[in-house]
Amino acid sequence: MNKLIGFSALAGAVFLAGCIRFHPRPLSPADSATDLENRSLTNPALQTFLEHNLHRELTNTRTVAWDFDMLLLAAFYYQPSLEVARAQWRVAQAEIKTAGGRPNPTVSVVPEYDFTPSIGSSPWLPAINFDLPLETAGKRRYRIARSQHLSDAARLNIAGTAWQVRGKLRSSLLDLTAAGHREAALQKQFSAQEQLVDLLQQRLHAGAMSSTEVAPSELALAKTRLDLIETKRQRAEARAGVAEAIGVPVNALNEIELAVDFPNPPPASQDLLSADLRSRALRSRTDILASLAEYEASQSALQLEIAKQYPDVHLGTGYQWDQGENKWQLGLTAEIPVLNRNEGPIAETEARRGEAAARFQALQAKVIADLDRAFESFQAAEKNLAALEQVTAAQLQQLEAVEGQVRAGAADQVDLLNARIEFGMGELAREDTLIKINQALAALEDAVQRPIDLPAVNLESRAR
Repeated sequence: MNKLIGFSALAGAVFLAGCIRFHPRPLSPADSATDLENRSLTNPALQTFLEHNLHRELTNTRTVAWDFDMLLLAAFYYQPSLEVARAQWRVAQAEIKTAGGRPNPTVSVVPEYDFTPSIGSSPWLPAINFDLPLETAGKRRYRIARSQHLSDAARLNIAGTAWQVRGKLRSSLLDLTAAGHREAALQKQFSAQEQLVDLLQQRLHAGAMSSTEVAPSELALAKTRLDLIETKRQRAEARAGVAEAIGVPVNALNEIELAVDFPNPPPASQDLLSADLRSRALRSRTDILASLAEYEASQSALQLEIAKQYPDVHLGTGYQWDQGENKWQLGLTAEIPVLNRNEGPIAETEARRGEAAARFQALQAKVIADLDRAFESFQAAEKNLAALEQVTAAQLQQLEAVEGQVRAGAADQVDLLNARIEFGMGELAREDTLIKINQALAALEDAVQRPIDLPAVNLESRAR
């Protein structure tokens, strides 16, 4: 009996020594907020990250012109959504370990007491039972396969999240660039309209025209002033959007010089989308591949539930010391699948496989719709820009003709300012069309995830 107690104590000590201990990691909202508020685009760690992934040395991130690639790398470094995706992948990787775990054997100590022992015999009858569970039908293999497929989907989700980060950053930069272009054009328009109103008011005071003739120009000036104020607001909002897309406070943008602009000239529509590129988008987008991995996980889950029709086996053995006699037992235990053959879980998992297939087809259909919508929008904006270019060219000729007439004395400053205002309206319309072209181009690139101009950076880790 003493030996039995000693063995149990030793086994318990070994078990406790191998246990993982809990180490608390408290979250401090104040510390986290301070860290987020102090994020900078000029810190040495980010500079090292940029240099490593750009394969060039940056002498000073404050003075260098930050292009799209640099801003995108900063977003990859700071963006919280990418860190969430990485954490989800780490969870999926840990689940593979869980799926591969084997059931532990059990040991039972079942001492007995005899109330009517024979004379000279101990009333205690110590006994030990040992049970070893044995999984059958490849259940462990199917569990591991399912977890591996889900881990693949989580890893692909990191790249998908990176594309979302890229799209958000590009959209915000597009809004910021568009607001800057529009503000410059409106400022020129406002200046010309202001000069025109001043001239007309001078003529009004001189009695050369009536107030009704001046009013339309004054209303146009007031409208342009409001448009200018609104554009400045949009520019500030877009600047905040850029900071949010990167994952830094907006004042961090004050530390750097932005160097982003519209492509000039914009690419032609025939260069953007080919049949091969469209086919690859439907087969190799990260979300397409992730959806395929989730479907394969549903297949493995169905295989696991089918395998559960076959009962596991428990191999048992035991020892008992009975009045000086050593007794050994051997047992085999298995569930008898008579009342339940796991039909419910099999049907449920098979339905989930069908759901995963339907989600995959729905995703492909969405990709096709996104491709068609973005391409049609780009072509329409492209045609509109071509028409506007002709109108702008005609307005420029008219402006030059009026300037020549002013120099010849055949026209006055009012005619010249009206021509400049008319030309400015054409420039504003052209800027709006350029914005639509670039928005359609961004949507098209997001739809095909091509051309993949992501910098070559390890998205699965923030480490350098």
